[in-house]
Amino acid sequence: MKKNINKIADKIRKDVIRVSVKNKAGHIAPSLSSVDIVTALYCGVMDYDFSDPLKSDRDRLIFSKAHGCYPVYALLADKGTIPKDQWKNFYTEKSTLHGCMQRNLEYGLEAGCGSLGHGLPIAAGIAYAAKLKNEKFFVYCVMGDGEMQEGTTWEALNFAIQYKLDNLVVIVDANGLQAMDFLKNILPTDRKSLIKRIKGFGIKPVVCDGHNAQKLSQKINNIKKNKKGIPHVFIANTIKGCGLKCMENIAKFHFRIPTQEELEA
Repeated sequence: MKKNINKIADKIRKDVIRVSVKNKAGHIAPSLSSVDIVTALYCGVMDYDFSDPLKSDRDRLIFSKAHGCYPVYALLADKGTIPKDQWKNFYTEKSTLHGCMQRNLEYGLEAGCGSLGHGLPIAAGIAYAAKLKNEKFFVYCVMGDGEMQEGTTWEALNFAIQYKLDNLVVIVDANGLQAMDFLKNILPTDRKSLIKRIKGFGIKPVVCDGHNAQKLSQKINNIKKNKKGIPHVFIANTIKGCGLKCMENIAKFHFRIPTQEELEA
């Protein structure tokens, strides 16, 4: 494992801010909360060859909160999987990258999940197919806590338990906010409620710091070794907008570009 994963995450965070603000790409805050999670997976956990994104035995990342995909683009561009000019010109007519991730295997983008709540069903299906074929790769699914309100999410988790998908790792980016407000003001999918509900399915979720890529990668690596016939679930405590003080933990910045005055403040 690389020893400077947190430094990589810092670099990716700065890159996300620079490109998204410059090109006026709106979903900055939900992207910033997942930077460390994405970095931990690609740089400390996944068996993934950035030079060969079509390798059949690669680990797969299904990025279910597809609107917050900017760190995936930034990291894959940094590693050369996505052409750098595609990321540099993201959100302009010069780039084919979409605001909500769409499937492009040559760029390392495994699935399109713009309609929230469908990433886990996709991930569970891939993990199930891998089991049937006796393939050894892992499937990772990064979700927002807001989409934990979706019925398909819980159906997929039930499916994963029924078919003993211990090759499936779910990481919930638990920043406590969704598009319009705090989760606790809409439906009970805040961290405390999530833990209780997931335990009801017979899974003990691992609660962790979602802004320490190094420690997060270590936790995932340690736990995924224990194949006990159940999927692994992590609840990563994060801050929406992490890295930009003007938008941290503020609901109105779900899809809003900060002004120059806000950035300077």
